[in-house]
Amino acid sequence: MAQVVDKNPQESGSATPMTLTIPEPARQPNDVPDFSDILLCGAGETRRPDVTAAAQEMTDLATGLIRVLDDQGEAVGPWKPAIDRVSALRGLKNMLLTREFDRRMLIDQRQGKTSFYMQCTGEEAISCAFRAALCVGDMNFPTYRQQGLLIASDYPLEHMFSQVYSNTNDPLQGRQMPVFYSSKDFGFFSISGNLATQYVQAVGWAMASALKGETAIAAAWIGDGASSESDFFSALVMASTYQAPVVLNIVNNQWAISTSETIARGQAATFAVRGLGFGLPSLRVDGNDYLAVYAAATWAIERARCNLGPTLIEWVTYRVAPHSSSDDPSAYRSTDESWAWPLGDPIERMKGHLVASGSLSESDYLNMVADVEQYVGDAQKKAESYGTLMSGPRPSPEEIFVDVYEKIPENLRHQLQELAD
Repeated sequence: MAQVVDKNPQESGSATPMTLTIPEPARQPNDVPDFSDILLCGAGETRRPDVTAAAQEMTDLATGLIRVLDDQGEAVGPWKPAIDRVSALRGLKNMLLTREFDRRMLIDQRQGKTSFYMQCTGEEAISCAFRAALCVGDMNFPTYRQQGLLIASDYPLEHMFSQVYSNTNDPLQGRQMPVFYSSKDFGFFSISGNLATQYVQAVGWAMASALKGETAIAAAWIGDGASSESDFFSALVMASTYQAPVVLNIVNNQWAISTSETIARGQAATFAVRGLGFGLPSLRVDGNDYLAVYAAATWAIERARCNLGPTLIEWVTYRVAPHSSSDDPSAYRSTDESWAWPLGDPIERMKGHLVASGSLSESDYLNMVADVEQYVGDAQKKAESYGTLMSGPRPSPEEIFVDVYEKIPENLRHQLQELAD
């Protein structure tokens, strides 16, 4: 029987002290903006496999970058989607609606009409194009920066305003934080402040859809920072094992509040490569290219709907706005950084494509912008008529006891009586 010998490496003089690597942010507030470390490909260069291809045949797509629109606004390459003029114009309008809604809501927050707001400026193409690829009945499990999913599905804007105001027209009756929208009918699961929970929920919902013999799929959403949470990896295990009909989205907008995406990514080349270890087809997509988003979403959704299992997609984009209305990004990044982002502005790129293809004139675009501003402004006025944080009726304190228990416990009944007295 072998003898176990305990050795103390320090006594032998051969010990090497253990060290840790403490990652430094790639960019500092006073640095000249530099995105040379971002892996880019030219428009149309990334191959498009058949939707039935095996996951192990697509590993290169996790480090490439699916792009359709080139620098001249022309749609090129194998991922160029079959999208008609009306749908393309609708996509541009939905992005404009999302940005105008964001703009007005941030102003309202600064004026004290709501306590909190989170913008998705620069990320509009991801949610708007993805929603265009879904069907009625599909369910999104979003984070707080996918308001475009609702707007692109024609959810009433006055309800979104009212939810942020927490007024008497709020569909959630003031029982959620501002921007935590929820609508089962519009395929938008309740947002959770505990990040990453929506990933396991989406996989479970997709598994339930399959078990019940339904045709709906699920879409999970997470940011680059939250992808380091354990729920993310648990969801990938379940999705891979049971081949759940779900699309697993990672929105890499370069910043997790004030932390660079390099912290959560670790030593991996991209976030998309994480799916490879679970045997998942993994795509890396230009998230500021509406057509590329639509094409990749359509591909992954078709795969799920054909019972070919889940797909993981990393959407490469940039968070132009602060993390929230409470954030000052000048403390951790250059104020000029968004201008240097190499993938541009999704609205300008889609507009450029439609103008270049003859589907839109400059005057048409200006009319569209005017219509959007009028429409959003009207919805805002209607929502404000029901009240804001500064004005309007206040709910009775008794409301805190409603919709908590099916039958109010005795201790709460006593508290309710004390309020009444």
